[in-house]
Amino acid sequence: MNKQSRLHLPNPPARPGEAPDFSYVDLSPAGVVRRPDMNARARDIGYLSTELVRVLDDSGNAVGPWHPHLDPGELQIGLRHMLLTRIFDDRMQRTQRAGKISFYIRSFGEEAVSVAQGMALRPGDMLFPSYRNQGLYMARGIPLVDLMNQLLSNTHDMCKGRQLPVMYHSKAGNIFSISGNLATQFPQAVGWAMAAAIKGEDHVAASWIGEGSSAEADFHHALLFASVYQAPVILNVVNNQWAISTFQGYAGGEQRSFAARGPGYGIAGIRVDGNDFLAVHAVTQWAAERARTGAGPTLIELVTYRGAAHSTSDDPARYRAKDDYEHWPLGDPILRLKQHLIALGEWSEERHVVLSEELGALVAASWKEATTYGTMTEGPRLDADLMFEDVFKEMPQSLERQRASLRSERG
Repeated sequence: MNKQSRLHLPNPPARPGEAPDFSYVDLSPAGVVRRPDMNARARDIGYLSTELVRVLDDSGNAVGPWHPHLDPGELQIGLRHMLLTRIFDDRMQRTQRAGKISFYIRSFGEEAVSVAQGMALRPGDMLFPSYRNQGLYMARGIPLVDLMNQLLSNTHDMCKGRQLPVMYHSKAGNIFSISGNLATQFPQAVGWAMAAAIKGEDHVAASWIGEGSSAEADFHHALLFASVYQAPVILNVVNNQWAISTFQGYAGGEQRSFAARGPGYGIAGIRVDGNDFLAVHAVTQWAAERARTGAGPTLIELVTYRGAAHSTSDDPARYRAKDDYEHWPLGDPILRLKQHLIALGEWSEERHVVLSEELGALVAASWKEATTYGTMTEGPRLDADLMFEDVFKEMPQSLERQRASLRSERG
């Protein structure tokens, strides 16, 4: 009897009203994944793309060959950056709900991805983020006021009112402008890395996309160019299990890991516990040194979970099981690093409360300052003439006429 071919539709593990189910996530025990030499050939380390690098065990102890042996002071800085990111996110979410900004995207549950990676890279390395990488700005010391000004599109907005909220950039911090067009930053990062290599610099580029964006053509263009030219670049796929409302299976996650796409291009691929600050730091540092020494690019899959809505325009209750984040098997990144520091005798619940209050006050003071430069309903406001600038080196006559017309209309 001939079997009729059928179209396969990926099914999420649990729908609204069902119990959360993460049995599909392939885990490795903490500390068991071998750490190869950073100059190893991609073809010889394929196991890294299927196993999961983990350092922190369930008791908060750091174990195994990927243990980065960071100084407790550096871990405390990492905890501070992650906590600040979360408090900033929470405040901006409430601000949007109050109608004071138009749009926001949180990184709840993914703070270790940006903070640990940002801290593992050098200041001269160029970052090409996605819209859920707030922690990169914290790690690079970008003032909160600058981010808030962009959310408000006020007179101190770094983007001069030309970008959707959360599309930040920082020239001083070597953080490229965020684009709303998915995955464009991947080939851009490869191009920047190629240019750095041509100039003989030892800087690397790093870029981030979500696993859903790996279905875009730019993802494959980036991997091909990175492979052919052995560009000093780190390409990160943040697998938080969901695109806007689509389970990661629709991007191919059911078949093989996203990291496994690296070896197919001759690129080292590695899966890492994205909620383990130490593991993320260690893997990123390994990949960065690999790139700097001419051993080639690395594709990192950071296995994490989007703990909240995709954005303020999204309602995850329509497509996900309720309270699913509480059942995520890799836990919460902030809680895990806090527990590790407490186990080392380098932190306490009391110090954590004090730090939370301190950072809450910093966020509140920053918002108060940002609103003095203009809000959505109150001035001062951006000069409309700015829309004619920063496009052409020499303004064409057609724009000169339009600007003159605008000025005359305004009196």
